[in-house]
Amino acid sequence: MSEQAATADEALMRAYAGGDTREFETLYDRHATRVWRYIFRGTRDNATADELAQDVWLRVARAAPGYAPSAATAQRPVARFTTWLLTLAHHRVVDHLRQQRPTQSLDEPLHDERTLADTLAAPSGFGPLRQIESRQQAAQLLAALDALPPEQRHAFLLQAEGGMSVAEIADATGVGLETAKSRLRYARTALRRALEDIA
Repeated sequence: MSEQAATADEALMRAYAGGDTREFETLYDRHATRVWRYIFRGTRDNATADELAQDVWLRVARAAPGYAPSAATAQRPVARFTTWLLTLAHHRVVDHLRQQRPTQSLDEPLHDERTLADTLAAPSGFGPLRQIESRQQAAQLLAALDALPPEQRHAFLLQAEGGMSVAEIADATGVGLETAKSRLRYARTALRRALEDIA
């Protein structure tokens, strides 16, 4: 996302806090898919992702009157709206996972009859053999992602799904910059090994 769009997001949020509900709709339209995908990758359930995403947007609405981008420091730039938003989503996913252990198999059908592996598989425009290979690779990648320690998995997903920088991930997860870097490095190394095994 460009610097202008990020600045526009903060302005939209302030306008919404001032009573302009159309600005909330604009923010929702821009970021709803990103938030939902991040939550889905963390929970692996459509219905849960729908519920938690709705809760995140409700929290955004409630927090609007007190919303203010954080000030820049030597270690981190001004927090973007998306950083704040995905931090809310991250905390909601962590709270949910603490309440229940994920037990869904990669081959177990989701609520819409697809499997978790199907959600990462090649689009239907690919031939049948490519779709099968893609589905198998997606299942292996998800298994590798699932095998990561939760802290590494969350850091990776915040960057991959949320486009967050290392400094933003550190802020969102409440750890130091070096810890966030280490978590990302370990996650990438493990996933790279898994991808090499797939190839």
